[in-house]
Amino acid sequence: MIRKAALLAGVAVALMASTTANMAWAAEYRVVIENHRFEPATIEMVAGEKHRLHVINNDATPEEFESYELNREKIIAGRSTAVIFLPALAAGSYPFFGEFNEETAQGLIVVK
Repeated sequence: MIRKAALLAGVAVALMASTTANMAWAAEYRVVIENHRFEPATIEMVAGEKHRLHVINNDATPEEFESYELNREKIIAGRSTAVIFLPALAAGSYPFFGEFNEETAQGLIVVK
């Protein structure tokens, strides 16, 4: 019984280590919403790596980060932050916009 428990504990540790390694993010990026604009308007990322994008809304009003190409849509309340997880992306350009202020809130992720 003790050997079985030790074996199960070892398997559990190995699975946790594997899961933690797979959850590692290659890079973190920040984009700030201010005066209904994204800053920086262009973000460069590395192809083939996972990314975490922190969207900081400094405006008092909410904004929606939206990208059809990235299949992402998230409302960020005024004066708050949201995190958007992105999978490993192929090289290319991925536009995003703020749906509530689409005329001014425009951005682009360029993956190289």
